[in-house]
Amino acid sequence: MSYQVLARKWRPRRFEEMVGQQHVVRALVNALNNDRLHHAFLFTGTRGVGKTTIARILAKSLNCDTGVSARPCGECGTCREVDEGRFIDLIEVDAASRTKVEDTRELMENVQYAPTRGRYKVYLIDEVHMLSAHSFNALLKTLEEPPPHVKFLLATTDPQKVPVTVLSRCLQFALKRLPAGLIAEHLVKILEAEGVGSEPAAIERIARAAEGSMRDALSLLDQAIAYGGGALREDEVRAMLGSIDQQHVFAVLDRVVAGDAEGVLAEIDRLSEQAPDYADVLAEIITALQRVAVAQAVPQAIDDSLGDRERIEALASAASPEEVQLYYQIAVTGRRDLALVPDPRGGFDMALLRMLAFRPAGEHAAPLAAAPAASKPQQAAPAGHSAGPAASEPGKRAAAREHRAAAKPRHSPSRSAEIPPWGEIVAALRLGGMARELAMHCSWHSRKGEIVRLVLDGAREQVRSGAIEKRLEEALQEYFCAKVRLRIEVGEADAVTPAKERERAAAERQAAAEAAVREDPTVKSLQDTFAAEIRDGSTRPVE
Repeated sequence: MSYQVLARKWRPRRFEEMVGQQHVVRALVNALNNDRLHHAFLFTGTRGVGKTTIARILAKSLNCDTGVSARPCGECGTCREVDEGRFIDLIEVDAASRTKVEDTRELMENVQYAPTRGRYKVYLIDEVHMLSAHSFNALLKTLEEPPPHVKFLLATTDPQKVPVTVLSRCLQFALKRLPAGLIAEHLVKILEAEGVGSEPAAIERIARAAEGSMRDALSLLDQAIAYGGGALREDEVRAMLGSIDQQHVFAVLDRVVAGDAEGVLAEIDRLSEQAPDYADVLAEIITALQRVAVAQAVPQAIDDSLGDRERIEALASAASPEEVQLYYQIAVTGRRDLALVPDPRGGFDMALLRMLAFRPAGEHAAPLAAAPAASKPQQAAPAGHSAGPAASEPGKRAAAREHRAAAKPRHSPSRSAEIPPWGEIVAALRLGGMARELAMHCSWHSRKGEIVRLVLDGAREQVRSGAIEKRLEEALQEYFCAKVRLRIEVGEADAVTPAKERERAAAERQAAAEAAVREDPTVKSLQDTFAAEIRDGSTRPVE
């Protein structure tokens, strides 16, 4: 027997076998069980999500020899003929190849005749939006007043092109793109049944590459098994898909976050040796940045399906949320603009350099390169003269950067035996993102030798991770000018932390602002004269 491709071999033959689309399956099952069947159904959705599959299962349910049921037997002659595509009363029409009005009229002329074998004559019209305007007009009259023995099952990837007069006469079901996780779970079951060895990362790559289409996923799986000689390995799947190694993506992002323009260009040179599609590289960068943003907001939501959780967490602690959002937006815009530039490599370079040029200024964002004048004392301008903007502004900016760096408070044992309050230490640390959040929700415990102990608010335990604690430890080493080993314990939720101090101060400012408004003579006059009221939540303190 000849080989049967996976997309056909594993095509669902019952509603229970459908992967996803439960909102559609549930409605059809209830309609079949309660004998509330419409005469026309329209299934919409992108390619490979199950439109014609559901339509065929519905046709089988309507004509099964055991009776109309949501559970066709699958063994009678009708069920077998529907599965094999040779049931005489299931008329499948490809509207893309039969767009002429004559074809539609010929079909409609046969509608009046009773079914030959089945209970219903079922017309399955695929890509119905491809019919011409005259064809839709020929179909419309029959859709409006169909014979009781006829059911219309229409499928399309572009419902916007279907006339509203046709849409209004159909029950519409919008099939969704399948999540990559759901596709991956189904592929695992198929591989186990087929006895094919696989790596989880390889399955995940195929599931993501399918872009929500189960049929595309099965076709890619067939191709990957053939490419790998009967097994699925992550490096081979990546090569088959033309994907780049994720290590290149993380290397580029590491250099961007560090503000190292020279390092960024060097990584791009290494990447270009693989002759990549730069739009695909930007897509990988966008995906990585999205996961970094999630790691900063909800650390426990990051999965490790690709084995890169530690790299994602490291980036999340090294960059601030503002930087990540900016990089994401620049990458999205740069990918869109690649089609407009004369050289894709040049457009890719500019997208990454734009990330460096517009990265937020702050303690965590060092300048790309120090201005030469920053290392020399500025020469005073002669009395009565002022230097022009071209001569003075770069020097002023460089001097300001140097002043901020020199003015950064640091604590060392030689300067003072007393350790400042923890809130002051946190304010002085060069931290951003989740590392700063971790510090803000801790309280000081002690410092003995190299060991610094902090107590983390038990309600905020989810902000912990190895990479984030490492970043905080490095910042403390820089602050104390000595080796530090950080130990964090989870403590009581009522411990005083900088975050709670900040909340308390904000609450006090809010209370003071509300009291000031209540006691304001003008406000009291308005209340007395017009019975005015101060709305709750309408008062904000002036920062």
